[in-house]
Amino acid sequence: MREADQSIRDKDLQADLQLLETAARQAGELALSFFGQGLETWYKGKGNESPVSEADIAVDRFLADRLTSARPDYGWLSEETADDKARLSCSRVFIVDPIDGTRAFLAGGDEWTISLAVVEDGRPIAGSVFCPCRNEMFLACRGGGAWLNGTEIKVSEKKEIAGATLTGTHSIVSNTDVIAAGFEKAEILRSLAYRLVMVAAGRIDVGAARGGPSDWDLAAADLLVEEAGGSVMGLSGQPLTYNRARTGHPALIAASTTLIGPVCAVLKDIIR
Repeated sequence: MREADQSIRDKDLQADLQLLETAARQAGELALSFFGQGLETWYKGKGNESPVSEADIAVDRFLADRLTSARPDYGWLSEETADDKARLSCSRVFIVDPIDGTRAFLAGGDEWTISLAVVEDGRPIAGSVFCPCRNEMFLACRGGGAWLNGTEIKVSEKKEIAGATLTGTHSIVSNTDVIAAGFEKAEILRSLAYRLVMVAAGRIDVGAARGGPSDWDLAAADLLVEEAGGSVMGLSGQPLTYNRARTGHPALIAASTTLIGPVCAVLKDIIR
């Protein structure tokens, strides 16, 4: 790529990242206006296991209008919008979770997030994960590092499993085989995006998820972990690909590039 072309691309990425940050902050204000209120709530999914509230829908509609009006040529994929397969033919796609961790949001927890990403050729190139209650804005763009409230972040330098902190669902962190392997239980976080950015920030050594997460849970946080010096990958070591016809992903691990191989080897038969 010519230097002039690279400069234009870098400016485009920065403009996209600024758009994501601004939209995430505005969406956070909207979500907070619903937080702690008695909300209309219903359930979705094959077993009606996933809660949705009027706040999720309001934030989703705001983000769809804000982002797609700014970038009308970008595709759109959101947890709370009917999937339009036209996104598959778009060069760049917004991948959005308007409220990641709805259970935490409805229960009054403070770890829910707004997760926004721009994906190109199957991989995120700009991402924002915003935790309004904790006033934490995580930002990353391809090749630009990962940042928390303006300070660059890095994954932990932990090099062995013994004593490594692990966050995941209760069934993962409390598993007897996981404990026997030497992991230390970290905070159980109901927002998967926040779980992964805690790894990016070096606050937790390893993040784990069972099979089933979707693009919107992962894309922005995946980029943050990568730009912070780590990796998010499936248990057999494969990187994640986004904006495919099917949006689901298998069980996965987030950790430093040093630690992720040994962690996958230990957990591959435990957290499928």
